[in-house]
Amino acid sequence: MKTWVGYSLFRILLFAAVLTVLLLIGITGWIAAIMAAIISFCVSYLFFGRARTKVATQLYKARNPDPAEQATPAADSDEAAEDGPDDAADTARNDRPAAS
Repeated sequence: MKTWVGYSLFRILLFAAVLTVLLLIGITGWIAAIMAAIISFCVSYLFFGRARTKVATQLYKARNPDPAEQATPAADSDEAAEDGPDDAADTARNDRPAAS
């Protein structure tokens, strides 16, 4: 399972658990929801910083890929195949003798 999925599921379960406890205590629904959100945020912020950092790093890498890692031989051969006819035409045009 991907790290961000596990982290997100854990936060949702934490919110649900806190909300359930608050509702069982007898707190009004909307107040319990707000309190559960605040409490679950604080708990995850204080105790799960390492997981949050790992998720943030993975999301950053997904949005900003390293150009060195993307250069593959297949991509280079595709570029050569696409540029080949243009390069050949340019070479042929430049090799013609100048008209007098």
